[in-house]
Amino acid sequence: MNHVIRLQDVSFSYGEMPVLEHVDLAVQEKEFMGVVGPNAGGKSTLLKLILGLLKPQRGRIEVLGDKPENTRHLLGYVSQHPSFTRDFPIDVQRVVELGLVARRDQRGVLGTLLPQRLSDGDRERVMQAMQEVEIAALAKRRIGRLSGGQLQRVLLARALVSDPRILLLDEPTANVDQRAESEIFDLLKRLNERMTILVVSHDIAFVSSYVTRVACINRTLLCHPTTAIDNELIHRLYGEHVSMVSHGH
Repeated sequence: MNHVIRLQDVSFSYGEMPVLEHVDLAVQEKEFMGVVGPNAGGKSTLLKLILGLLKPQRGRIEVLGDKPENTRHLLGYVSQHPSFTRDFPIDVQRVVELGLVARRDQRGVLGTLLPQRLSDGDRERVMQAMQEVEIAALAKRRIGRLSGGQLQRVLLARALVSDPRILLLDEPTANVDQRAESEIFDLLKRLNERMTILVVSHDIAFVSSYVTRVACINRTLLCHPTTAIDNELIHRLYGEHVSMVSHGH
């Protein structure tokens, strides 16, 4: 099988606190995988290890057949918390342009983005990314005037503008309403036709209706097809104090 991400016996700790232990994971090309689990279970840490932002104390990680730090420029990443404050004086188009700077700087260090550094081809790619996520009409709007769903689309466009082979998203719908959540996941499903996607989500029932497999993380990791998500698995993952809620509307 053509695996684009492979983790073998990976363990990671913050100081004396173990976060991931003996994790094995293989992700196939153009797979759409959901990553779920309780808070502090290791979900965000897993993405940072794949990106090469963290290094495991044990085990081996390969991304696109190489070390993560060598392939980071081929990955798009939407973090759980934006790296700028909402009142920062920057408009939507400039935020998306920053995705091109990140691609060129493989160390992941963003320099000052000067207008003359963008070619006509670059500007076309920025416009295409904004059109794909349906925010072209917001190009000159300050990010402080965006809704939560609009901001998530901007961050997604920033990740897409570099044409990544793998897209990693950490809780992309944590601060949006249910309608915006559905729209974002519908968009991700379309993007999955051309790229591999890993998405961390707090909503195991919702994400399982979109993804092909679910990786359940609570220090250790188990992968399941979406058909295997049942009450027993949810209790093993989140503990005993979980209730199933039926939505009849």
